Amino acid sequence: MKNCLVVDDSKVIRKVARHILESLDLSVREAVDGQDALIQCEESSPDVVLLDWNMPVMSGMEFLQALSSARIETRPKVIFCTTENGIGHIKAAVEAGADEYVMKPFDRETLESKLAIVGVI
Repeated sequence: MKNCLVVDDSKVIRKVARHILESLDLSVREAVDGQDALIQCEESSPDVVLLDWNMPVMSGMEFLQALSSARIETRPKVIFCTTENGIGHIKAAVEAGADEYVMKPFDRETLESKLAIVGVI
């Protein structure tokens, strides 16, 4: 079973994402910010990270930059999941290493299509 790490400071978003991802037969772990996510990735790298942009402690962009130099056997696919919808934000995320980008609020179909694009499902 493939696994996903949901990184968001909103408990509600994590819960909604978990429900959708589990319905797609993915195992789900949660992180409350980028630092928590980085620690979890170093302990056991997920297949995919669903990543919020704006978080305390370590933002999504800071997490992406740290991920590139982290000691991780296999780099996970990263899907930014955020309310930031400007073309500048999308371009910056892709240049920083994001594999896909999805806007909040998202639904099952949108998330499923993004997971298929990155090859997780």
